[in-house]
Amino acid sequence: MTRSFDATRPVPADVIEHLVALAARAPSAGKTQGWHVVVLEGGQTAGFWDITLPQERRQGFVWPGLLAAPVILLPLADPQAYLDRYSETDKVATGWGDDVGAWSAPYWTIDTSMAIMTLLLGAQDHGLGTLFFAVSRNEPVLRERLGIPARLDLLGAIALGYAQQDVVRPGRSAPRRRRSAEEIIHRGRW
Repeated sequence: MTRSFDATRPVPADVIEHLVALAARAPSAGKTQGWHVVVLEGGQTAGFWDITLPQERRQGFVWPGLLAAPVILLPLADPQAYLDRYSETDKVATGWGDDVGAWSAPYWTIDTSMAIMTLLLGAQDHGLGTLFFAVSRNEPVLRERLGIPARLDLLGAIALGYAQQDVVRPGRSAPRRRRSAEEIIHRGRW
């Protein structure tokens, strides 16, 4: 994950469109593709930071280069799209078109997460840096300012751009040991 961006290098619009088109190829229950993305660029990114990390909270912020990201993507999951899709003739027998509570897992979140991961990997292939992070402050204000409908679930934010090459500072979790395959795999049963 990139935490310091080169503010002098914008991300071309066709690259953003390519990354979103790539993400649209991620797995999707019933091919619902019930996700959206708000793309913020230029002065819009400053507006994002003004809402989510106001000036008075920036003093001592350990990742000031993060605020230089030329693009912020806001991935949104749409539960209603799944209810609508699973109310269609070929899916109605599942009973999943009636209520989100009928679902064994929130596939709108799962599918949007797969799209996010696909986009992150695609960005890496394009030589771009990314950081996926939570929008933990002032989400209602951000939603109102951007006109995001209440029915959509904001899963987080993605900072996107070219990494500032001379600034490499790993996050606090970097030293944590990565689990081995042997610790993760349970063959045949738990």
